Amino acid sequence: MLLKKNKTEYYNKMKNNKLDLNSIIGFLLIGVIILWFTYNQEPATVSEEATTEEQTSPKDSSDTKPEDYQAYESVASDSLKLVQAKSRLGAFAYSEIVNKEDVTVLENDILRIVVANKGGQITEVELKQFKTYDQKQLFLIKENAKFELSFSTVDNRVLNTKDLGFAPVLTKQGDDQILSMRLKVSENQYLEYTYTLKANDYMLDFSVKSQGLKSVINTSTPINLLWNLKGLRHEKSIKYEDQNTALYYENDEEVDDLSIASDDNETENTVKWVAFKQHFFSSILLSNDSFKNASLVSTKLMNDEKIDTVYTKEFLFTAPLELKSGELDYDLNMYYGPNDHKILSSYNKNIEEVIELGWGLFGFINEQAFFPIFDFLKGFISNYGLLIILMTIAIKLIMSPLLYKSFVSSAKMKVIRPEIEEVNKRLPGKENAMKRQQETMAIQRKAGVSMMAGCIPALLQMPVFFALFRFFPANIDIRQKSFLWATDLSAYDEVLKLPFYIPFYGDHISLFPILASVAIFFYMRMSQSQQSAMQQPAQEGMPDMKKMMKMMMYISPLMMLFFFNNYGSGLSLYYFISNLLTIGIML
Repeated sequence: MLLKKNKTEYYNKMKNNKLDLNSIIGFLLIGVIILWFTYNQEPATVSEEATTEEQTSPKDSSDTKPEDYQAYESVASDSLKLVQAKSRLGAFAYSEIVNKEDVTVLENDILRIVVANKGGQITEVELKQFKTYDQKQLFLIKENAKFELSFSTVDNRVLNTKDLGFAPVLTKQGDDQILSMRLKVSENQYLEYTYTLKANDYMLDFSVKSQGLKSVINTSTPINLLWNLKGLRHEKSIKYEDQNTALYYENDEEVDDLSIASDDNETENTVKWVAFKQHFFSSILLSNDSFKNASLVSTKLMNDEKIDTVYTKEFLFTAPLELKSGELDYDLNMYYGPNDHKILSSYNKNIEEVIELGWGLFGFINEQAFFPIFDFLKGFISNYGLLIILMTIAIKLIMSPLLYKSFVSSAKMKVIRPEIEEVNKRLPGKENAMKRQQETMAIQRKAGVSMMAGCIPALLQMPVFFALFRFFPANIDIRQKSFLWATDLSAYDEVLKLPFYIPFYGDHISLFPILASVAIFFYMRMSQSQQSAMQQPAQEGMPDMKKMMKMMMYISPLMMLFFFNNYGSGLSLYYFISNLLTIGIML
């Protein structure tokens, strides 16, 4: 219609002799533009014969539009999205045409990692060689974690990567899988996450880099990194798991951790790595360039031990990222795997410190003695209950010189006790205290014994006791290994489920703690009869040690019964066998 109108006006002007050359050129250009626009709006050019055939022949609804029209619709839709997103996202509007629902999978024999287009972040991490306490797939991440960057743009927008679409490109280089996730401004301007998964490795290479964004991002304000994770429950006793779950980090001076028992937070000038450590598994973020002015937060999620829950603690790590010449350039690593001392030590990044082996001497004993003994025996024995029993015997043999000295000292004190009693009778009262003490010491020197001869061996055994107290909860090798009625030596050995809850004890009865408590009772009873021979009779004004020892004989087993009911049965098995062996030696 418009074209006919233009032609009519043209003829009228020709008739009236009012047309000039410029008008003719203008009308011709208008006509060309209208024809071009009309052509590009048509879905296709078809013949009359084809049109008639389409009208008479039924076709599937999916074939009503040719492919080139569908491609046109896609481009038109993307163009519309770009226009709409421009007002919200500015230069990063391109992220709206990325399919945010898509994911990419990185996988080797031990890990399966899912990376989402939305946010470019890891949304699932499965440890393929492990199961949860109820034999389900073990996930460190499954809708319980966030990894995001927030930043300002030069046009005063505040954006967060968790809301934006990253374009994925997956390539292979030998056995390595390399996933590039780009948040694009244009083909040559983007923020890029690069994940590299190697064969048979729990450690990912991870980098955060930008290209050409210094003219887009406001470099006068920091780019903030946020890493958040809720610890998923993996173990039978959530209380025991919670007691071994904590946030660890390394600064310039040492490896430190936040409180296990309560909410805690810390601000550090320098952080080399941060670990969200659960009982037997960890998620660790490491940086070649240390994070500056980092904030670390740990929050308890299990406030009532009677309530079964899927989470233990929530961890949060935030840090500003420094720009280099206006661009981001960080080489990082991500570890998702077991708290296995050998595996963690192999990376030479000090991350094995997340395994709580005890401080100072206790940790040294575990690393240099107990783990080597355990690993040696593991090479010959597949039953881990028998392995713990043999390890207990081995430790008793190692400690036998100290036990021998203690028993010899006890025997000598028994011999000289009648003489000491005679001195006490001959020199009674406070006025003779000094002389009585001198004569008693003379008798002891003559026999070649002293009170310290019995105390020192007992004191020297204390580091072994505390080291083993940390060894078994930290040993992932005994996880889900069965022995007798215990289905998992790293968890409690429930033999009876109670219909009610006992404060500080629980809602079940474990058998190995009962056996260990009985063994401790008889050991202390026998030990008390020996120690009574070594003690001088109670004197005026001095506490009666005999009564105190008698009280301890009943309190200690009771404490163990309550304390170990929710602990790993491997630890209770060790103390049961250890006290049983000691009783045998004493007999």
